[in-house]
Amino acid sequence: MARERSQWQEITSANPAHSAWYIERFRTMAEQGHDLDGEARLVDAMVGRRARILDAGCGPGRVGGYLHGRGHDVVGVDVDPELIAAAEQDHPGPTWLVGDLADLADDDTDLSSRGITEGFDLVVCAGNVMTFLAPSTRRDVLLGFRRHLREGGRVVLGFGLGRGYELADLDADVEAAGLRLSLRLGTWDVRPFDDDSDFAVSILVAAS
Repeated sequence: MARERSQWQEITSANPAHSAWYIERFRTMAEQGHDLDGEARLVDAMVGRRARILDAGCGPGRVGGYLHGRGHDVVGVDVDPELIAAAEQDHPGPTWLVGDLADLADDDTDLSSRGITEGFDLVVCAGNVMTFLAPSTRRDVLLGFRRHLREGGRVVLGFGLGRGYELADLDADVEAAGLRLSLRLGTWDVRPFDDDSDFAVSILVAAS
């Protein structure tokens, strides 16, 4: 059975120019001096030097590129080949791969099939990536994150609320994937999560 396409794939299929627009949007913001590194700074603070980091749904590479610049060993995966091409151009150094995040849970298509055999100290999934996934693939994506974690590793997910993925559903998917919630924040700059939060950063660890 064919896998359900993600919202991102639906958007780019309907509008083939969307990826190029997205790439140029962030290039322009960087040229204008906008702070685009908030997610990466939090991740950098969570790991030791020279950590192995999986940038899941890496887009044009802003998070993984920053982390590589801080000395980490970064692998970035994204389903959109245009975004991966931009990451390779703008942020050389990390390993950038075109791939569906749901494949990380499949023995035949996970990273080991592409020569990536070491686990990761941290998996970061920023930029609302989780809300762009097809709902039927979310648990597989989280299961893939779990299987690629080193012992003691962590997963960090961040997305805006009200985008079609309720936190109760995320928490159920997290449990089903063999993970558990360790901490939930309201922002990437470590503000507490509360009833008024419109964003959630969830830090996950292996359940056992």
